[in-house]
Amino acid sequence: MKKAFGFLLATAGLLSASFSAQAQDNIPDDMKALMTKYTCIACHRVDTRLVGPAYKDVAKRNYSNDQIVELIYNPKPVNWPGYIAMAPMKQVPKEDALKLATWINTLDGAPAKKASTKKGKKA
Repeated sequence: MKKAFGFLLATAGLLSASFSAQAQDNIPDDMKALMTKYTCIACHRVDTRLVGPAYKDVAKRNYSNDQIVELIYNPKPVNWPGYIAMAPMKQVPKEDALKLATWINTLDGAPAKKASTKKGKKA
């Protein structure tokens, strides 16, 4: 009985790891390269909470691309209670930060968001 239970736990763990790896494989190669280069992938996943919020959860906040770029450079931990505060990632060139922000905003299924034109939504 103990062997069967151990096998069941091991199988569940492998399945979980497999689903996580598959989710990461859905990231376009250019975005995966940027996230690896700037270590984003160490704390964030597309649809799973890790150290930081899932990218889909960031997309649901309806930040503009410019607001996400600003949050990459100047994170606001008050916006994400319950998470470890992100370090400012000022080494990320603006062009690359904007590419990442644009991609993140595609994850909510809505049309792409441009500049910060929304009233009442602060980064």
